[in-house]
Amino acid sequence: MSKELKTGIIAVLIIGISIWGFNFLKGKNLLDPGSRTFKVEYARIGGLSKSSAVTINGLKVGKVANIQFDTSEEKRGHLFVTFIVDNDFEFSKKSIVKIYSPNPLSGSNLAIIPNYEGDMAITGDLLQGEMEENLFTSIGERLNPLQQKIESVIVRADTLFSGLNKVLNKKTIEGVNSSILGLSAVIVDVRKTIHTVNDMVLDNQENLKTSLENTKNITENFSRVSENLNAVDFNKIINKAEEAVGNFNEMSKKINAGEGTIGQLLNDQRMYDNLEAATAELEQLLRDIKLNPKRYIHFSVFGKRQKPYVENLKN
Repeated sequence: MSKELKTGIIAVLIIGISIWGFNFLKGKNLLDPGSRTFKVEYARIGGLSKSSAVTINGLKVGKVANIQFDTSEEKRGHLFVTFIVDNDFEFSKKSIVKIYSPNPLSGSNLAIIPNYEGDMAITGDLLQGEMEENLFTSIGERLNPLQQKIESVIVRADTLFSGLNKVLNKKTIEGVNSSILGLSAVIVDVRKTIHTVNDMVLDNQENLKTSLENTKNITENFSRVSENLNAVDFNKIINKAEEAVGNFNEMSKKINAGEGTIGQLLNDQRMYDNLEAATAELEQLLRDIKLNPKRYIHFSVFGKRQKPYVENLKN
């Protein structure tokens, strides 16, 4: 074999190995014609990279071959992930490809959650993708709103402090200091007043003690009066009062009905007329006695005859 032929064979082998290595790095295994290629679309990939592992039920069956942006208007910014499955394990088009992280410190991988209903997936199919939240992603998603709120609070605090700086100028500070000094003076006066009151209480301690004892005696007397009032049978008194009122009402009914002497006297018109006539005659008699006493009272020492009574028709 000539030297030129050996050189040509070596060059062809080098070119073939280079092509295989380049495709292998891209995720294509030219030595395994049974491998299949699938695509998944994600809004974000959470640290997924080329050559990341693809697993089914924890078994590595392939790797990520390519990641590229979606150029369509509707989903601009989304990412297409192309991955190769070397295993001939079959699953349907309804299977889900989930991005997950084996541990918090490692990168993300793809896990195929197989579904066996419907048509089986074939090379080139677009499968449904999901993303499993890891610890750091979850913490980051919760910290982002908190960060926004903290920034908002910081901005408001800065505005507040700026307003305070504008308000607390030299004149205002002097006024506040003056107010504090005045408040200190008021506190001193209050303390003096309290000391004066304490002295008054100490000086009049005996009088206060006597007043308290008198108050105690008055309270005891009121308590005794209350006990005496409690001992009185008010129900019995009320019952007797009701009975007396009832008797009075019954007597009033009898008087109004003309029963008894009082009732007849008040209700009998004839008796009233007789009494009125007798009163008039009595009045006339008394008037005549007053005018002519000799007609009714006669003293005669010598036996003079009494004049007969003549009725005064003028009256």
